[in-house]
This record gives sequence, C-alpha cells and structure tokens, in this order.
Amino acid sequence: MAAPPPPAAAAPPGCARFPPVHHYDASARPRRTAAADLDGTLLASSSAFPYYFLVALEAGSYARALALLLAAPLLLLLYTAVSEAAAIALLALVTFAGLRVRDVEAVARGVLPRHYAAGVRADTWAVFRGCAVRRVVVTASPAVMVGEFVREFLGAEVAGTELETCAGGARFTGRIRAALVGERKREVVERLFAGGDMPDVGLGDRESDHDFMAICKEAYMVPPDRRAPRAAADSLLSRAVFHDGRLVRRPDPAQALFALAYLPLGFLLALFRVFFNLMIPVRLVRHTYRLTGIRLAVRGTPPPAPRPGAPGSLLVCNHRTALDPIIISVALGRPVTCVTYSVSRLSTAIAPIRAVALTRDRRADAVRMAALLAEGDVVVCPEGTTCREPALLRFSALFAELTDRVVPVALDARQGTYYGSTARGWKWLDPYFFYMNPRPGYEVTFLRALRPEETCGGGGRSAVDVANHVQRVIAKELGFECTALTRKDKYMKLAGNDGTVRKAGGRDDDDAGPGAKKFA
Repeated sequence: MAAPPPPAAAAPPGCARFPPVHHYDASARPRRTAAADLDGTLLASSSAFPYYFLVALEAGSYARALALLLAAPLLLLLYTAVSEAAAIALLALVTFAGLRVRDVEAVARGVLPRHYAAGVRADTWAVFRGCAVRRVVVTASPAVMVGEFVREFLGAEVAGTELETCAGGARFTGRIRAALVGERKREVVERLFAGGDMPDVGLGDRESDHDFMAICKEAYMVPPDRRAPRAAADSLLSRAVFHDGRLVRRPDPAQALFALAYLPLGFLLALFRVFFNLMIPVRLVRHTYRLTGIRLAVRGTPPPAPRPGAPGSLLVCNHRTALDPIIISVALGRPVTCVTYSVSRLSTAIAPIRAVALTRDRRADAVRMAALLAEGDVVVCPEGTTCREPALLRFSALFAELTDRVVPVALDARQGTYYGSTARGWKWLDPYFFYMNPRPGYEVTFLRALRPEETCGGGGRSAVDVANHVQRVIAKELGFECTALTRKDKYMKLAGNDGTVRKAGGRDDDDAGPGAKKFA
C-alpha cells in the first residue's frame, strides 16, 4: 500500500538527492547489476492494494475481500500518519490470516502475473533489463505474492516481506516477520551482494527506498506517473497465456467496490437470463438475448440445416467459455449436439443441449459420429479447454478422422467484469459468471466449410494436417496466435495438476458448464 501521488505541481520526493530515471544514459558505460523497488518503480502504480485484494478474493473469500476493502481508509491513514511498515502489517493480517499457503501460491502463480505484467513501466523496465548479469527486486510486498512474477517475467531475484506460518507451514498466521522498508532494504541488498560489489544501478520511487539506493553505484528516482507508457508484452521475459481468477480488470479500490457491490444483483440478473431464455424456442433466443442485454454478433454463412439425404455438419470451434456450443446453437437457431470424452450425469441433466460422450475407439466413434450427423449438427472444441488470451491451443486431430463435413467456427467472448471460466474455482458457476457481466457478448463467425481436398477422406491429408489447418483458419479470422500449448500445460500452470478427470466422485472436466466438455 502506498501513499497517493503528490499534486502535479510538487516535485517528486527524493529528486534533489537522486536524478530522475529519464536522465539515465545507457550508452555512458556498461551496467551489469541492478536493484529496484517494485510498486511505483518497475510498476506504474505505487499501490499494492489491488494485488492484496486479489489474494484475499481468490485464495480467501468474498467476505475477506470485502473486509479488506472496508479497511482501505484505515490503511491509508496508517501509511500517512504512522508508517509504511504499520500499513503493511495490517494489510498482511487482513489478507493472509488463516489462508492456506498452497492456495496463496496458486494465486501468485495463476492470477497475479497477468495484472502485474500489464502495469510494468516501459522506461524503468528498459533500464532494469539492460543490467543483464544480475537483477534483484527489493519490495515491501510479501515475497510469496510477487516471487512468481518477478522470476518468470522480469528474470530477477526477489527479496520481499516474509510472512509467518503455522500448522507445520501449511497456513499463514497473518503476521509479518519484518516489513522490508527503509534500512531493512539496505541490509538485504548488502547481504545479497555480500562480495562488496554493490549494484551498478539502483531504482526507487519513495523515501523509504533511499537507504538501499545510496549504496548503489548510481541511483535514479522514478517520478510518480500512473499514465507512464507500459512495457510491451513481448518485451517481458514471459507471457501470461494462461491465467485464472474471476475479475477481468485490475481491482483498484473503485473497481473492487463495483465488483463486490454488483455481485448480488449480477447473480440475480444471470439467473433471469439463463432461465428466461431456457423457456424460449431456440430459433427465437437470438432476439431475446438482445432484450436481456446479451450482445450476439453472427457473421459468415451458417451451414444449411440438415435434411433427409443431407446430414449435418461438424462445427469445429475454438474454446472461449463453457457456453460455446450453446451460443453456436443460438446463432444457428436450431439444436446441436456437443461431443466430448467426459461428461458427468449432472452436466447432462442440466445442459440445454445434448452432450454425447465418445469412447476413444476410432472405429466406434466414427460410426457414432455418422449417426449423430445424420440427426443434425455436431459441435466440438478440439482445444480441450478454454483459453482467455488471443491465442489458440493445439487442436486435437481426432475430429478430422471422424468425418469430412467440417465447418470451422471462430468464437470470441466479451466479458467486462467477470470471467466465465476458471481452473481452480467452482466450475458449475462458470456460465452464471459470464451472464453476470453487465453487457456480456459473443461474436460467432461461420467460416467456409473445408473442401474435399482439405480433408482426410477426400484429400488424403493426415488428421494432424487437417487439425492444424483448421486452427490456422480460425486464428487468422480472429487475429489470434496459434500455439502448440495443451490442456495439460494450462492445468500444470494454474492448478499444479494435469487436469485429468476423475471418473467417479471427483470433479467434472475443466469446462463443466452446460454442453461444453473437453475433446482432447
């Protein structure tokens, strides 16, 4: 938590002692090592409150997040009237007391990096990255919170405030060992550079950074500027292709207040949208969506409806939320069937469209697919899991072996407040979180059906070639990037497991919303 920036007319504190960072001259001499603060220095915002809030929400509960939000005025008072260390101690107590260490680590790995990465300042990152031999981030934020981001995205060591644990190290007590501010930052830098060769460059943004900056060979102050240009995503050392958490936007106090205050109303709105549209004939739902505030844009030419002698099409789409097959059904104005490898009885019972499980036996599945296509259109999501970023995961090739009647469908979902997908949360709530957004939206683009020469049966192409071709066609339409990442990669990153579905007594697959199951 940091104090609000000074008025625009005031000179940034510390500039009289250390020059501002824009005076840094990269060509003056080689610099190999650097030590820098995080909030307000490498990050444009000087406030760490949004990241504490995300931990309280995602590793704790909405009640804990609300308690932290209500404590915000007291935190600001402590920071300005008492000390930065006192504010950090209260922040840690409200945020971490009683939380399981593994839950906090999961949030630090899957939720926080995206928000941190979006706030990296371009100017200070250029200075920090230029010191390629050794980079150290010295921050008052808890090391468990920032460590994953700092190591993976900034390629730096991290020294942060350490938290006390109990229950054999399984839970946090909420107490800190010592807030890493002022002289303690200097002590840590001296210990990390124990050989006596202090960092070539020191970067900070507040008076409590002066102690460690003073022992660096040269040091620069970072003037407060919340509108400072951000570093391009591809300039960082990693990218957040996979991320978790329900909140779409960085929860600054105003956005955090809206997300929590709107939640009960949003849930009621979601219930109305779901159950009202369930009562409407599918051919009319596209119009009732508009009446209930759901934006649905349909582009391209939908495949013709199946009829005797002309079977349905296999609609192959990218996977944005658990609602993808339902949205395609609404866009077509007719029922579809969703094929999957894994479907629970509960999902089958509540899904408004038919969900059919395949067997992994290619011959049997081909027969099953032919029968399903004779009845109507079939939807498949060959990525096997949702991806929030503008990227497509590797497509499973199985669909290409089952039929040549393939129609690629490009999907994009618009979610302004809550994400309608999760890797660690309650997946049955995913559709409701999507509909809880004030103005949720979907874009559905029906692309040209594959020509016979582009398929396995008619063109003799391999299933992998066909799958890769469909992936490229959809990615080009959406302006997305094709990747070779898989469902397993996502779950290892976000949940620490391979995402394997337990057949009995376990959780459903990752996209356990109505009608959208894994296919790889």
